Amino acid sequence: MTPRGTARTLTRRQRQVLLLAANGNTNAAIATWLGVRPHSVTEVLTAAYRRLGASDRAQAVAIALAVGELGVHEIHIPDQQRDAA
Repeated sequence: MTPRGTARTLTRRQRQVLLLAANGNTNAAIATWLGVRPHSVTEVLTAAYRRLGASDRAQAVAIALAVGELGVHEIHIPDQQRDAA
């Protein structure tokens, strides 16, 4: 496991799945989109959390944004939240 603050680069698949999760998709929806089983999505996300030194989905997204694995421009705000802002 990577010590906190020393995040390693995500694999292409880990980045893809984490980005889909960051955009509010459930594991089941991500699995359908990618044509895999939901368990496979869980495994990929768990590996991404480990690689980033995160303990959950929200922390993984925050770390990925902070270290440049994901860009804020890749996170899409749902229309109803955008209208309220």
